[in-house]
Amino acid sequence: MAEVREDLEAFTAELFDGFFRADQRRWGQVYVPGLLLDGRRKSVEPMAARLGEDGNRQALAHFVTTSPWNPAHVQARLAWKMQDAIGPEALIVDDTGFLKDGDASACVSRQYTETAGKVTNCQVGVSLHLAHDRASAGGCSCPPPGIPSPRRRIRPRSPAASGAVSGSGHVEKWQLALDMIDEARSWGVDVPLVLADAGYGDPTAFRLGLAERKLTYAVGISSRLTARPAHARPITPPYQGTGRPPVATYPDRPMTVKELVIQAGRPAARPVSWREGSRPGKGRSGLKRMYSRFVALRIRLAGREIRQATKDAELPERWLLAEWPATESEPVQFWLSSLPSGMPLATLVRLAKLRRRIEHDYREMKHALGLVHFEGPTWQGRHHHVTLVSAAHAFCTLQRLTRDPKDTAQD
Repeated sequence: MAEVREDLEAFTAELFDGFFRADQRRWGQVYVPGLLLDGRRKSVEPMAARLGEDGNRQALAHFVTTSPWNPAHVQARLAWKMQDAIGPEALIVDDTGFLKDGDASACVSRQYTETAGKVTNCQVGVSLHLAHDRASAGGCSCPPPGIPSPRRRIRPRSPAASGAVSGSGHVEKWQLALDMIDEARSWGVDVPLVLADAGYGDPTAFRLGLAERKLTYAVGISSRLTARPAHARPITPPYQGTGRPPVATYPDRPMTVKELVIQAGRPAARPVSWREGSRPGKGRSGLKRMYSRFVALRIRLAGREIRQATKDAELPERWLLAEWPATESEPVQFWLSSLPSGMPLATLVRLAKLRRRIEHDYREMKHALGLVHFEGPTWQGRHHHVTLVSAAHAFCTLQRLTRDPKDTAQD
């Protein structure tokens, strides 16, 4: 315990070293350890009661709600430290919901969240996570950004700089994600690959935004997206000599990605084992290997937005990856990727499935570190709190990496 305490003191001292004011450095080095103490609630009052001599409730409340420190400085330092410690293979984009009873908190609206599995009163926070097979670390964007229904106008509850709401009342979560990726890259964070679920993969604008930034991606998509096989070629009709010259078009109608995989047939599915799970089995560590069957096809996505963005008669090739378990009559999950054409199937699957690591991050941050326990109506207070929770989670990740690497393998 003494060694962990020393590590924590060194970690927080380094993290808050850039703060100009001594009181901000002091209470930052108290708040993060407070989040790590055992206890059900991690809001200011119960944390102060557990901190003993350092439990100054008023000082902690002032530090997290009104003290004018910039969370970006903490986030950047965390990103640098965790990038070196993890050696990330990907940057994972995701979001999580914060259920609310009222509408007094920043960026609250009625919207869908997978946390509740329905439309309800909540905040939704977009997050970035640096991830490798053995570890991941990240945190929610803050306030976390409210992402109201596209058809609902709301009154702004946070500064315009938050990017959560605008004069028109809505900013798409994929746009928030792109803004966060831009900020992370401005800190010098390397983005080898972007992973996301279908909530980000379906919008063409998000994928085009990544392509404009020359970022490789592997994103979930729904079965209804349309595409053509990679061998499809556009045809230019003969010019008749009057009017505008004809443009090249694809003669065959596009098919849904589900239809393309079914057309390839069940024999195209190959067995792949991508990692060890948490249940006992025959893996090297005594755990069961995660296993399924997958189809990988080269395709060309259809759509006017893509044609306009590429300004080319021939649409770009992409990977279509589909999971088709032996027990199912049709494929059950789909991904789209801009990874190189020669990529082995096992690597495609492993990288696409890497997104599941963030479920462990969310469990730990929400249930053990108090991500959802902030009590206050202000944008700045929530912004500060989730940044400090990210710091506490980063410390836990570093401890697992240095003390028992096997503990970092999560289901």
